[in-house]
Amino acid sequence: MFINFWYPAEWSHNLTDKPVKLRMLGQDFVLFRDGDGIARCLSNTCIHRGASLSGGRLKGDCIECPYHGWQFDGDGRCRRIPSLGTKARIPARARIDAYPTDERYGLVFAFLGDLPEEQRPPIMDVPEFGHPDWHAHCEDRVTQLEYRRAQENALDPAHNEFVHPTHGFSGTRDDYFVPQLDVQDTEWGCGFITTYFAPPLKDKKMSAASGRSENAVIEAGTFVEGPTTLCTKIHPTAETAMHQYGFKTPIDEFSYRSFLLQMRNFLITDEHDGRFKERNQVVADQDREVLSVINPTITPETLGVEFFMPADKAIARYREYFKDWEARGWRIDVMEATRNRKRVAYAIPSPGRRAQPKGWILDPVPMLPSTRTGIDQLDADAAGQA
Repeated sequence: MFINFWYPAEWSHNLTDKPVKLRMLGQDFVLFRDGDGIARCLSNTCIHRGASLSGGRLKGDCIECPYHGWQFDGDGRCRRIPSLGTKARIPARARIDAYPTDERYGLVFAFLGDLPEEQRPPIMDVPEFGHPDWHAHCEDRVTQLEYRRAQENALDPAHNEFVHPTHGFSGTRDDYFVPQLDVQDTEWGCGFITTYFAPPLKDKKMSAASGRSENAVIEAGTFVEGPTTLCTKIHPTAETAMHQYGFKTPIDEFSYRSFLLQMRNFLITDEHDGRFKERNQVVADQDREVLSVINPTITPETLGVEFFMPADKAIARYREYFKDWEARGWRIDVMEATRNRKRVAYAIPSPGRRAQPKGWILDPVPMLPSTRTGIDQLDADAAGQA
């Protein structure tokens, strides 16, 4: 799992007048709205005696610890320690990690890392969102699976023929093959568009509305951005399209929560959402049936232990990005964090730690060592000169 990326924390409408406890990247967080309605995200552990802040109450711009009443504002600064009295001077070290938030597409995103604003990778753009010719259908689910396995599955065009009967012919056609992939790189990811031969849909209304014909040739493909975000583009015809944006947040190494924004330019009223939700669930179940028993459970670190084919080109490229992010020192040492889980209270390092490195109470979550000494500074210098 990686720090220094934006992760979806919760749907905006679920963040009301009560704090919400979340587990992301193996650590606990509290999400709440301050007195101005701004979404705030803090480490959930009170630095006094380790209580869970999410069990407390909201007091104006602050969240109050349920154990001893310490109050922390949205920037993580302690504003009140009741045991010291009303005129007490609050120690400067009385602070917890606070994480930037951004609300868009109906989601609250939290930046879980310590990079300054100008160096942060972006949130994936959803250009269709809010456009009158496109409809947004939203879903979320928790899956007991390593998120990398799911991401690589989306970049795998060859599995559709055998795993999804609606996407292919279940291996019954002798002329089946995967066309050569033209993998396109971006700064934070990669992807491709290719063609699929697919049978007619059983849902005749959906098939007719999308313009999908018998034994259709469908243009489709997937693009990943960062470790956990992707967009799958499906174009049944030149006029009809469905773009599915998946934002995943690892809960821990073996589970994740996914937030889906399905944008479509046909059947664009709410009454059709049910049929798409049902279809999405069927496809997700088909993938999970295969991936839940994949061996090993965790994605291999090298290509040498798997026999890759040309159809796996995008997956191989995706893994190269992981090597770069690990080299930057952004990868959590999961084994060390797990070993100390009941002995040490960790926090994902926040931008405040980089600005003021000393005086923090909670230990930063253990990270695998960076192998790019000086490279991050060169990247920052280059960005400043652009």
